[in-house]
Amino acid sequence: MEEEKIQNHGEISLSHLGVLFLDEFPEFNRSALESLRIPLEDREVTISRLNTTIKYPCKFMLIASMNPCQCGYYGSLDKKCNCKPEQIKKYINRISGPLLDRIDIHVEVNQIKYKQFEKNEKIETSEEIKKRVNNARNIQKNRYEKYGIYSNSELTSKLIEEFCKLNTQSKKILEMAFNKLELSTRAYTRILKVARTIADLEQCTNIEERHLVEAIQYRSLDRKYWHQK
Repeated sequence: MEEEKIQNHGEISLSHLGVLFLDEFPEFNRSALESLRIPLEDREVTISRLNTTIKYPCKFMLIASMNPCQCGYYGSLDKKCNCKPEQIKKYINRISGPLLDRIDIHVEVNQIKYKQFEKNEKIETSEEIKKRVNNARNIQKNRYEKYGIYSNSELTSKLIEEFCKLNTQSKKILEMAFNKLELSTRAYTRILKVARTIADLEQCTNIEERHLVEAIQYRSLDRKYWHQK
């Protein structure tokens, strides 16, 4: 078990300043998934051996994908799920609440229908998206230059108070969401960071209500699947 934990930490450390992508998230060993919790929070991994302790940096972006059940059709409007309720619950619960809480954005991707390929709607190109992202990153780099950080994800509680200020209506919206969705303190700060990023993508100086509402939507998916009674 200890050797497996060390191997997991090695993969995490190799993702430093990059992306760690985990496909079929629930199929990983539970101990491997739980070993992500501290690195995601502290941005470093600690390996303790008999006579020494070594710390490795691991500032990485975690991206994970999963099906809602083993057959893949739970919640689908087009195909029937063949899994039993207890099987679905067991499968989903392979991802613990504390780990899920450390993931900033939860997005559900629905099955694409053939007619969608024939639509003539203007779609934002990869080049246009890249330009928006680079602009947002430059905004953050300049904003935090004197603080020794580069992005919204690195904001401390004190800096969140300074750079993620909300107007009165936005505070009411966040309070309502916090109580209704039973959000944790960690989820609360992540919503503010994501809202700040959405505002930066639109090159807005302040976080507006629409930015906050969108950020809250990215924290509500776990309530659909993980908090069923």
